Amino acid sequence: MHRAPGRAAPVTHFDAEHTYRVLADLDRHCYISRLGDRVTASNTPLEGAVPLAVAAPLPPERLGSPQFARRHGVCYPYMAGSMAGGIASTELVAALARAGYLASFGSAGLGVDRIDAALAELDRELGDLPYAANLIHSPQQPRRERAVIDVYLRRRLRCVEASAFVSLSAELVRYRVSGLRTDPAGGVHAENRVVAKVSRAEVARLFLRPAPEALVAELLAAGDVTAEQARLARDVPMADDITVEADSGGHTDRRPLAVLVPQMLRLRDEDGLAHWPVRIGAAGSIGTPHAVHAAFALGAEYVVTGSVNQSCVEAGTSRAVKALLAQAGPTDCAMAPAADMFEAGAEVQVLRKGTLFAQRAAHLARLYRGYDRIEDLPESELDRLRAHVFRGGLDRAWDDTAAYLREREPADLARADADPRHRMALLFRSYLGSSSRWATSGSGDRVEDYQIWCGPAMGAFNLWVRGTALEPVEHRGAADIAGHLLRGAAFQARVAQLRFAGVRIPKRCAEYRLPPLREPALAG
Repeated sequence: MHRAPGRAAPVTHFDAEHTYRVLADLDRHCYISRLGDRVTASNTPLEGAVPLAVAAPLPPERLGSPQFARRHGVCYPYMAGSMAGGIASTELVAALARAGYLASFGSAGLGVDRIDAALAELDRELGDLPYAANLIHSPQQPRRERAVIDVYLRRRLRCVEASAFVSLSAELVRYRVSGLRTDPAGGVHAENRVVAKVSRAEVARLFLRPAPEALVAELLAAGDVTAEQARLARDVPMADDITVEADSGGHTDRRPLAVLVPQMLRLRDEDGLAHWPVRIGAAGSIGTPHAVHAAFALGAEYVVTGSVNQSCVEAGTSRAVKALLAQAGPTDCAMAPAADMFEAGAEVQVLRKGTLFAQRAAHLARLYRGYDRIEDLPESELDRLRAHVFRGGLDRAWDDTAAYLREREPADLARADADPRHRMALLFRSYLGSSSRWATSGSGDRVEDYQIWCGPAMGAFNLWVRGTALEPVEHRGAADIAGHLLRGAAFQARVAQLRFAGVRIPKRCAEYRLPPLREPALAG
């Protein structure tokens, strides 16, 4: 250990293990002092020693914003984001809720009845413990969005994680405004909390401001909100929290966290309501203690994890997917066409290693751009589709697609009958949609076609846990991971305090340590 600049004699003795234990005692101070020819660490000042630096106590619950924990009724500034298709399962949500974390059920892509059943299960399991559920913007399916909000309001769900919004929908506004009431002190209480996930400033502005008056007026006219709620809506922002999403799995702009968080904090301070500040959180590339610490150092008031939870024992995906995720490295991701916005050219980030989905999906996108209808494809391309993508044949694939649309989106089916290009898009989208379901169900004959949403945080996490109790998938509990990430971030923050004070901490005691493989994976 090197002394702070300007101090005298060199260090001749240093106990790295003792220093690590002192630093890891997060509830107590860490004093670095010179005692004779030794530099030592202690939790209390040493008599006769020359003080060099001090790191203040920093238990994990002190990271970020205490208002986040108070508002959501949790213990820590940490959220597990929703992973679509029930991958963020009821088991995962319940495990995190019991440990004091906020977690969001992955309702996107699920039927309304399954969403209703999941909320009923969580209510039975958790009682009054808080949790959230996802609302993904579905501009092409307004009836579905209304049906989901109907379930949320009937089940008295008090927190929604809103994702993929580029404009505010009437249903999201209905959820927010219908929970407004006057509190005993004469202020406004918002029973229905909204955590908005964004990556662009123009979308963030929508959530920093009150609901659009025109939408509120429509809801009032329809009897969906009361006149009192419409009046209160003028003074309440649309969101309680805005999660800034950087390079992540699934839909992502792949923007750097170090740019996004300061930008959104500045936007909040300039454009937000002074009497109701919206908290800014960080998501994307959050998979190690260093990343969590970096997010808080940038000013984030809470963090949101995603990809790393997908390999947890509670995640609602197959063992085969979890095994593939556990082998991923930081560069084993690729961008692929998105099923929900295929025609617009939107992409999602997926796991590349162990699956051919990204390549096959990209090929479908090239065919869609190059041809106007299936019948125009060269015979070699049709053979390739039959062999690798639509194994039951193109006619059968379209019959299955048409049956699905006939039940859920009959207008889309009618359009396909009149527009061969749209028919081709729907057929290709059927593969993209099925590929994620094959992955979650663990379909043994379609491993090459698994669509696994994954960001670089997964690979970083795997490198961090290598050789420790969290390396085996069967040891990866969501609450254990959350605890270690936060404790590790607090540890790294204390190391940073000492380094900024001029003390160089040797690597052997400057990195948070996970339990070794032979020990249970408990955060302590």
